[in-house]
Parts: sequence; structure tokens; C-alpha cells
Amino acid sequence: MLAGALLAGCAAGPNFHAAKPETPAAWTGATTGLSTNAATAVTHGPAQLARWWETFQDPQLTALVRGALQTNLDVQIAVARLRESRAQRGIAASTWWPGATASGSYQRKGGGGGAKSKDSFFAGIDALWELDIFGGTRRNVESADAALVAAQENIHDIQVSVAAEVALNYIQLRGAQEQIAIARQNLDSQRHTADLTRQRLAAGFVSALDVANANAQVSTTESAIAPLEAAAQQSIYALSVLLARLPSDLLPQLSSSGAVPLTPPEVPAGLPSDLARRRPDIREAEAQLHAATAQIGVAESDLFPKFSLTGSVNYQSDLLRTWFAGAGRAWQMGPTVTWPIFQGGSIVSNVRLQKALTDEAFLNYRKTVLGAFQDVENALASFEREWDHRKALADAVAENRKAVNLSTQLYTQGQTDFLSVLDAQRSLYGSETALALSKQSISADLVSLYKALGGGWE
Repeated sequence: MLAGALLAGCAAGPNFHAAKPETPAAWTGATTGLSTNAATAVTHGPAQLARWWETFQDPQLTALVRGALQTNLDVQIAVARLRESRAQRGIAASTWWPGATASGSYQRKGGGGGAKSKDSFFAGIDALWELDIFGGTRRNVESADAALVAAQENIHDIQVSVAAEVALNYIQLRGAQEQIAIARQNLDSQRHTADLTRQRLAAGFVSALDVANANAQVSTTESAIAPLEAAAQQSIYALSVLLARLPSDLLPQLSSSGAVPLTPPEVPAGLPSDLARRRPDIREAEAQLHAATAQIGVAESDLFPKFSLTGSVNYQSDLLRTWFAGAGRAWQMGPTVTWPIFQGGSIVSNVRLQKALTDEAFLNYRKTVLGAFQDVENALASFEREWDHRKALADAVAENRKAVNLSTQLYTQGQTDFLSVLDAQRSLYGSETALALSKQSISADLVSLYKALGGGWE
């Protein structure tokens, strides 16, 4: 016991020290105005990202994200894994305490040659307490504690992913619905032009070729609507499943057209040095590294002797009424020591295995950190450049509308051919569709940025 007290502070294996990853001084794309045409700025201000979806000011999106965080099956699976980790931690900690086993038996014995049968009653308690002299149990509990933290961070990581997936599918839905509205609007205009062309054919002003081209343009635009409707339905199905509901459950609620969520005027990205503390996947990887490091101590503790206190009390009698009488009682107690002398190198190999697993966990941690920085920079770059793209497309739409109006007037007056009208209508439809896609991309890039920054959990 004295030796145990002296060695109580010792534990085999290395102590874990939190890693300090190298971080950039600032985000490359986080400026006070991403470009001269940008309507949204990314700043280095404190990042308030717990409920980032509320910055879009879309009640439907907010309700969907909140519902998914409560009912999503991946989140529930992660919660179940957290319960598993808590139970495993309890198993590891149980070895700190002494164990006792009770046993009892009854036998009736007899022999040949008329020998009289005898009853035999037995009861006993055996106790064993392994002293954690070299810290194997402490390291095992430490590893279980770290695994428990990793399970908690895994829940946060899945919450981040689920919130982003809901927002992205919702943006895709609204984007498809906006493209459908644009296609139908252009379809109405093209049908009007086709009617005008048929009237001019009847009056002898144009040839049947103009009518054929006008009808072809109408059919081409009409053909684009069905795939967009399918894409919108598929987005609704994805949202339903993310909320752990049947795919068609949200069709009545989301089939009505709605606008793509608008981006907020300012996006606080925070400092790069804050990312490692905020991103749950980095925190999870760090906890996994801690758990693996502690397992080295568990493996190394097997190289040393194990000290235990043992004891037992037994009662045995031929008669039930004298079962617990003093004459039938026996007890023993004392310390024991076991030390593996030869195990074929298995203990040393296990130490090497745990060290290799720790190296792997450290490399995975570094990879996770670098990937996190890359995610943020990629999202910032996409978000920045898409604003310039959107501005150019908005200018193109404005000019194409002028071209359509002007070419239609000239065609009606007989001052230009139908090909000019056809080209103008095609250009307008293409630029309006591209502008809708750009608006969708900006919102989706912002969601990717929020996800990359680790937002979406508290």
C-alpha cells in the first residue's frame, strides 16, 4: 500500500498536450468589400454563427433547419453514439473499484454398497482489487473521456452539415422555381411573337421559314420547364428526408414558388485563429488524438507488474442448519502480484501499434485543420467572384431586354428580319436564366462559407 501511494502519481505513457496548428494571419478573401461591385462584405468581426440561417430572413428556411436539427436521423444516430461512449467510459472507470463475486452450490452425494447419501452446502464471496500502480486504468479512463468528447463534437459536426444541407436544398428548390417562372415568362413572349409571325405570313410579309423558326423557339423554351419541375420536386424530396419524413410529405408546403433567400449585407468570418476552436470536426480530431495518445499508456502499463489485493470467505456444511457455523467457515486475504515474463512480443507490439495509431491520429488532425482552412478560402473565393459575375449578368439582362423590344418593333415595321428577333429572345432567355443561377450560386456559396466556418451548433 505504501508503494502504491508513492507511485500513485505515476502513469505509463506520454501526457497529451493540445496541438497548436499553424494559422494564417487573415483570410485572403475577407475584405471590407469583396470587389467594387459587391453588395455584401466579409469582415474579420466576431463570427456569430450559431443560427446563421436566420440572417437570410426567410421564415420557411428557418423552420426547416430547426426541424431538421431536431428530427434528422444522422443527428439521432450521433446522439446514440454519444450514449455508447458514455457507457464505454463507465466500463473503463469500473476497473478503479474492487470487484466481488458471490457463489453458492448444493450437492447430494452418494456411493455404492449401501453407503448413505450426504448433502453438501457451499457459499462464498471472492474479492479482487487491482491497484492502479502504473496508471493503466487511469490512462484507459482518460482515453474514454477523450472519446466521449469526440462523440459530442461529432454531434456538432453533423449538426453543421445537416443545417447546410437543408439550406442548400432549399436554395436549389427556390432557384429551380425561379427558373421555371423565367421560362414561362419568356414562353409567353415567344408565343406572342409566333402569333405575330403567323399574322405577317397570312398578310404575305414573311415566309413560312420565320413561322417555323418562331414555333421551334417556343417548343425549345417549353421543353426546358419539365426538367426544372423535376429538379424542384427532387429538392423537396431531399428536404423531407433530411427532416426524417416521407419524401412527398413537404410537397404541399413547398410546391408554391418562392424567392431565393437573399444574402445578408455583412458576413462576419472571424479570425483564422478562431477556426480551430469553432470547427467541430477539428475539435473531434483533436479529441481522437487525445484518446489515441492515452492508449499508449494503457499498452505500456502491461510491461509492468500488476498488484492486487485478494480475499475470500467460504462457508461449507453437510447440514443446512449449521451452514454458517464457525466450524464450516474459512477465509483468506493478501496481496498478489503478476508480471508477464514472456508473451511472444505481443505487449511490445501492442505499444508500437498504439504509437502508430497516435501518429495516424495526429496526421488526420493536421489534415482536418488544413482542409478546414481550404474550405473557408474556397468559399470566400467563390462568394467574391460570383458577385462580379452577377453584376455582369444583370447588365446583360438589361441590354438584352432592350434588344428584344427594339428588334420586335423593327420587325413589326418591316425594317429587320425575324432572325434578329429570334437571336434577341434567345439571348434574353439565356441571360435571365444565367442571372437566376448566379443568384442561387451566391446564396449557396454563402451557405458553404457558413459551413466552412463551423456555424450551425451551440
